[in-house]
Amino acid sequence: MDIRLMGLDSPLFSTLHRIMDLTEDAEKNLSAPTRTYVRDAKAMAATPADVKEYPNSYVFVIDMPGLKSGDIKVQVEEDNVLIISGERKREEEKEGAKYLRMERRMGKFMRKFTLPDNANTDAISAICQVGVLTVTVNKLPPPEPKKPKTIEVKIG
Repeated sequence: MDIRLMGLDSPLFSTLHRIMDLTEDAEKNLSAPTRTYVRDAKAMAATPADVKEYPNSYVFVIDMPGLKSGDIKVQVEEDNVLIISGERKREEEKEGAKYLRMERRMGKFMRKFTLPDNANTDAISAICQVGVLTVTVNKLPPPEPKKPKTIEVKIG
């Protein structure tokens, strides 16, 4: 059956059809990950780390060859999320030189760690030596056990 016979070729119907198509496209875009999320996920996957626990601290060790301290950022967000991030920039090319192979990783890197409840976020130190970043988070002392409270009994 011809659509024109049913009156479905009217400008109103075609406008409604375009609006419905736009709505479907918008829904697809809302469920897709954002560029920032994808970039951060790639950066975290490409930044391996070792995490050690000692009696008095937690230690995070990450290889960062060729980076200066100004290229690395260590932060604590939301009171218990340790974020280590930075960026390795491409070296400036000298005239007449061209890359034949480029295998070293360039770009942003990031790692996020949820710290345990006993982590002292006020006592964090970070040091980078020979291309290895070591972030130390001291532990809080264990809480003292509660002593039983004695209540005096009065005789009335």
